[in-house]
Amino acid sequence: MSSLECSKCGRFVDNVGEKTTKVICSYCTLNMVGLPEEKTKTYKPTGRPAGWHFMAEFVDKDGNVFHRGVEAKQLKGTLPPTKITKTKVKTKRRTKQQILLDRHKEKKQALKKAAKKQQDFLNHNFGE
Repeated sequence: MSSLECSKCGRFVDNVGEKTTKVICSYCTLNMVGLPEEKTKTYKPTGRPAGWHFMAEFVDKDGNVFHRGVEAKQLKGTLPPTKITKTKVKTKRRTKQQILLDRHKEKKQALKKAAKKQQDFLNHNFGE
């Protein structure tokens, strides 16, 4: 293994075979070819609900019928569109501070209830 000088810019290129006579470095190759274009996938809404392709049978608003995500063209327009139900909103997880505050409120209410019960007992109010 030896090194040769790039025929375009003069940089040295290492790890060249013994019988190699001319070489182009990676920088010059990149300049000739150019940077590869990144294909960014962008989300394109289809108008179908999430998970429609997992349903046993799904009919979109145009009448297209799908069985487990595969279109059944012979059934187009024969079935009514699938009714979509709203998904349940997930509740956010409480923080430790919120849990402590809620526990404090519950204990305070329990103490008030116990104090009221004792006051009623002292005043001879037995729930009559």
